[in-house]
Amino acid sequence: MSSETQLREQICLLAKSMFDRGLTGGSTGNISARTEDGGLLVSPTGTSFGRLDPGRLSRFDANGTLISGDKPTKEMPLHTAFYDTRSSAGAVVHLHSCHSVALSMMPDANEDDFLPRLTPYAIMKLGKVKLLPFFMPGDAAMGEAVRGLAGKRSAVMLANHGPVVAGKDIEAACNAIEELEDTARLAMMTRSMSPRGISDADLQRLITKFNVEWDG
Repeated sequence: MSSETQLREQICLLAKSMFDRGLTGGSTGNISARTEDGGLLVSPTGTSFGRLDPGRLSRFDANGTLISGDKPTKEMPLHTAFYDTRSSAGAVVHLHSCHSVALSMMPDANEDDFLPRLTPYAIMKLGKVKLLPFFMPGDAAMGEAVRGLAGKRSAVMLANHGPVVAGKDIEAACNAIEELEDTARLAMMTRSMSPRGISDADLQRLITKFNVEWDG
């Protein structure tokens, strides 16, 4: 089995896992990954994470030209913005996950540091998450907003829409975006309870020990 065949199957397997657990529903969400030749495999437009076909994924060459598969997601500007500004990005995932969207709508949502510091794992896997404003779905301005961050963030939250996360490979990106949603869920669950979070001192220890990218 070729490496690309394995990657195609891995994309569909992980997407179905997230769909089956309710992390994105219907035909929402999109996912992409770098191929060995510098191209991209991308989920097609209008497809469900629960029923992606490995053979019909949109295939781009290293020049960004669609060479096979179905028409790609309309959110391609989001994906290419991460790949163009983060050399370490090997995959990008975007979900319409319920709790993170709910947290983005709260009046006190922190634009520069979206996720409350409740567990070490979100800090380790995501760094500091940027909350971006609302954009119309498919608006190329979303990609421009990501480019404006100059590669300093691996994760953004689109207000009233959903998170977007880049990772070194498809598994890392999926693990990180699940951590984002889990943390948002914890934040919503404990919202009126004044939970004890990670202290500033422990945050610095985590950043140092695990070499976390933390855009100050």
